[in-house]
Amino acid sequence: MDPRRGTRPGGPAAPRVLVAGIGNVFLGDDAFGVQVVRRITPDLVPDGVDVADYGIRGVHLAYDLLDGPYATVVLVDAAPLGKAPGTVEVLEVDTAGTTRGAPTADTADTATTGTGEAGPGGSGAGGTTPGFDAHGLHPAAVLALLRGLGGHIDRVLVVGCQPAALDEGMDLSEPVAASVDAAARLVVRLARDEAAALARVREPRAKEPRAKERRTVR
Repeated sequence: MDPRRGTRPGGPAAPRVLVAGIGNVFLGDDAFGVQVVRRITPDLVPDGVDVADYGIRGVHLAYDLLDGPYATVVLVDAAPLGKAPGTVEVLEVDTAGTTRGAPTADTADTATTGTGEAGPGGSGAGGTTPGFDAHGLHPAAVLALLRGLGGHIDRVLVVGCQPAALDEGMDLSEPVAASVDAAARLVVRLARDEAAALARVREPRAKEPRAKERRTVR
């Protein structure tokens, strides 16, 4: 699986952000994540962000996290939030594989309602999402596989949308379809924030002067 890269930097790989759209395009609203990332073209994301459609290929995602220089992954998916269909929330996955409202920047506190409008307070701060199941791509399962392969990732965020129906079919329901464009904008802002945070972490090291070489003249 080759992520669509916002940039292709040369030299040693710096930590990057991966935006992964996941879901089954043949199961109605399950295609939410796929539809969102398809709207995110490379020119919309900054240096340090890659975007890819993984569909239901959880193993490929785990191997890309293992082999790639990723410090943060943003999973975009349909998720059982217990809210009105079309509601979008940003959740953070901890090392135990549970999800909670992500304590991120302002962009992570924006949810898309069933009408497709952006509204505050969607992060569900402090709450967990019991039974969160990314239909075979449960974040805990991906992280467990990654750990089993000897890998690690520092930060996992989920941009989840409450589905209305997961029946066979290739069309999104009306409330979920209305949320896609706003969700794509949210993901772009979130990816930019995460990339900027990684850049700030690297900046002091980049500016640190190299130690002078000691030479002895005889």
